[in-house]
Amino acid sequence: MNKFTQLSEFLAYLFDDEKAVAKANVITEGILKARSCRISEIAREMPGQEAANYKCIQRFLTQQSLGSTLQRLYQEQADFMIGDPTEMPRPQAKKTGYVGTLHDGETSGYWLLLLATPYQGRALPCHFVSYSSTIIGTEATSRNRYHFQAFAELKELLGDKPLVLDREFSYLELMQALVTEKLNFVIRLKVGAKFLDSEGKAVALSVKKGETRILNKVFYMGQVFVNLIGQWKEGLHEPLWVMTNLPAEQGLSIYLQRMKIEQSFRDLKSLLGFDKMMHKKRHLMEKMVALVLIAYAIGLVLGEALRSQLFPLPQRKHKLFSGLFVLLKLKWSLPYQKFKLVSQQALQTFASIAHPVRTYV
Repeated sequence: MNKFTQLSEFLAYLFDDEKAVAKANVITEGILKARSCRISEIAREMPGQEAANYKCIQRFLTQQSLGSTLQRLYQEQADFMIGDPTEMPRPQAKKTGYVGTLHDGETSGYWLLLLATPYQGRALPCHFVSYSSTIIGTEATSRNRYHFQAFAELKELLGDKPLVLDREFSYLELMQALVTEKLNFVIRLKVGAKFLDSEGKAVALSVKKGETRILNKVFYMGQVFVNLIGQWKEGLHEPLWVMTNLPAEQGLSIYLQRMKIEQSFRDLKSLLGFDKMMHKKRHLMEKMVALVLIAYAIGLVLGEALRSQLFPLPQRKHKLFSGLFVLLKLKWSLPYQKFKLVSQQALQTFASIAHPVRTYV
């Protein structure tokens, strides 16, 4: 049994042309078999000659608009959207045009800001933006511009759904942009954030262990109205503070539901070699990122359906496995008819997620 035989049925919901579906099928299967983002390694896992496969992948990247294809994975039924950046180190690519230096000021690399919706303890990516110190310097702008760009491009999809962000995003310019765009938000505070009350007095962010504290109608940096909530759970070395334009308790509840997008990055890097991706041209790198995220999403949905079949009474250990890990790493065997049933269940789930690209894209 080939566990990747049904991939074309999933891809048919993302690509409108039958030829594109056929090519995407063999390439996506190659990504999952190779567990790699390197074109040479993917080409070796595809049927036929490696050299011809390599050219096939390059042509496919050039011809397809994979960014808009990825956006079809936006889950309209999701209660919120997650945003999070990750570093992509490239220590051997110091002469590549779009590569800069990372936070340590020494390692060469670039950043990906990924937007995703929660799914089964992980996250389904639907959009991303790449940037680096070199790109920012060349374009005489800042990383904030790329954050704004990513959010603005999905504004029509978000509607009233809150955007859930971590500490990297608690800066004034972004807050002002979210308010201007009338977007709901839930953001974890970074250390040192300053707030004023309605009388202009500084607000002390203090909460005792085991307690929850709410501060309504305070002003971030004296300029943006927010509600604050702090919670210090027993066993943690510091409290959690969240700011939102929603009711404070609702904001905290949403943040605590935040699926671990960081774990999705770990899956991408450990199971698909996401951190080894490199192209000399930025636009091809971004297309390859989109294609790998599509492969990841299909593998995740298929793996989650497979997990429910393999572990009908899940133990704690099995809950820790992502669907992609179950699909690619665990040794399992199912009769063909049962696996076909699993595939059909996963396909129904995938079909409920994927939708045509909106006309503004």
